[in-house]
Amino acid sequence: MYLSLVIPAYNEAQRIGATLTTAVDYFERQGYASEIIVVDDGSLDNTVDVVRKIQKTSRVPIHLKRLPENQGKGFAVRAGMLEMAAGKFRFYYDADGSTPVEEVERCSALFDNDADIVIGSRALPGSVIQQRQAWYRENMGRCYNLIEKALGITSYSDTQCGFKGFTAQAAEICFSRQTVNRFSFDAELLFIAAKHGLRILELPVSWKNSPNSKVSPVSDAVRMFFDLLAIRWKNLRHRYD
Repeated sequence: MYLSLVIPAYNEAQRIGATLTTAVDYFERQGYASEIIVVDDGSLDNTVDVVRKIQKTSRVPIHLKRLPENQGKGFAVRAGMLEMAAGKFRFYYDADGSTPVEEVERCSALFDNDADIVIGSRALPGSVIQQRQAWYRENMGRCYNLIEKALGITSYSDTQCGFKGFTAQAAEICFSRQTVNRFSFDAELLFIAAKHGLRILELPVSWKNSPNSKVSPVSDAVRMFFDLLAIRWKNLRHRYD
């Protein structure tokens, strides 16, 4: 297996069908073996039914893992990466398809240049933002990045873009040590990667905001802040060694 695409999904019945269809069409045209892994994070809608319908006719393997209750995006991604993915390269990818799946093509050159991890960034020159977030969400993201840098978690300007690729070895190193189950898991993964000397390269990506974000600008923002503090504390306790 050359490439695994892990898609966490929670109540994504309205969006995941189009995302899966586009991904299947893309991978069918490629000359390598690929698989799509959907981790349903305890959805209460018919997300699973939508996935199963596409699964029946897809010529690209689609694997479905169902979690009995909602555990958080980070938990779902970890489950897909560690328990399901078999690819030499393993990406996680948002169910809303905000970043075109075709961006995986541009990662090959970076992996050939000895990258262990490739992260999509909306903050780099060359990125194309087709539809921006609401102003308050953009400001929340900027504040979050400033806090990450102030705490020494990571120096990257965009850690929350839901498009990241790992070599199989890097995935094992990072996800086996991951502890954050919700939205700050991206920052924790990058912190772990840097701690273990993995090479992270950024990729400017095309991105289009989805208006149905699952991130609450109040409750999740507070939780994400405390998660960053917890990362520093866990590091002092050698949790990431």
